[in-house]
Amino acid sequence: MKVLANDGISQSGINALESAGFEVSTTTVAQEQLANYINENKISVVLVRSATTVRKEVIDACPDLKIIGRGGVGMDNIDVDYARDKGLHVINTPAASSQSVAELVFAHLFTGVRYLYDSNRNMPLDGDTQFKKLKKNYAKGIELRGKTLGIIGFGRIGQEVAKIGLGVGMKVIAADKFMDAADVAVTFFDGQSVHFNIKTQPMDDVLKQSDFVTLHVPAQKDYVIGKAQFDLMKDGSAIINAARGGVVNEVELVKALDSGKVAFAGLDTFQDEPTPAVQVLMNPKISLTPHIGAATNEAQDRIGVELATQIKNLLLNDKN
Repeated sequence: MKVLANDGISQSGINALESAGFEVSTTTVAQEQLANYINENKISVVLVRSATTVRKEVIDACPDLKIIGRGGVGMDNIDVDYARDKGLHVINTPAASSQSVAELVFAHLFTGVRYLYDSNRNMPLDGDTQFKKLKKNYAKGIELRGKTLGIIGFGRIGQEVAKIGLGVGMKVIAADKFMDAADVAVTFFDGQSVHFNIKTQPMDDVLKQSDFVTLHVPAQKDYVIGKAQFDLMKDGSAIINAARGGVVNEVELVKALDSGKVAFAGLDTFQDEPTPAVQVLMNPKISLTPHIGAATNEAQDRIGVELATQIKNLLLNDKN
């Protein structure tokens, strides 16, 4: 059987599939040619990340397709219910990239509290002529220890973020519509661990209390954070979005940054991917990354192996 990993797959994933007898293609097929390619090459499994969509029209056009796989958590680029109604398996890897996303959240947080998002722009330009001025500009950083981290969405990724925050010495609070509490274990290199039971609170309460807010929610029809939510946040607080583009109203975010209501923001996902708004890209108070939350070697290895394992199990069960 043939597998098309249209947005790529790790070598470990390829090896796992090929060792089980699958033929793996990592050709990147243009969206408009996807259905034709699947049919012409008799593809049984198509794997995507966030770049490729598998909507109703592709599903209808590819009657021999058996599995649609998403390397990562969110499946908003796949018509999941429709595919399953048509008898296809739809799989993803919800846990494989959690730690990588959580570490990126803290990369943005550390970048923000020490002004790295701005100093990395200005030091190459003026570091040799205005060193003392820049030093003064960036001399009022703050520490994360002792601050309150508010996590909106307390699933796997939110809990991984909590672990790092607790390890740094932060107070961690969380909001989640679907759970009342979670047991979070902070594990150390020698096998010791400390357990924390974190009870969730209403989102408005979390916004009011937090020095830093980080979002870990699926794609939504409406904004999760808009003007009303920014108004609730502490003056001089900060926000990180490494979840999905469109959960933060970016127009209101820029206004909050310009007014000083929000001190800085970190964005890994954007409302208009893959062409983010210029006013967002050029804002000097935003730390920017191009949707790389899951893009670590370790996460991609875990994703590839997990997808391969699910594919082998599903197709073996189908045969039986």
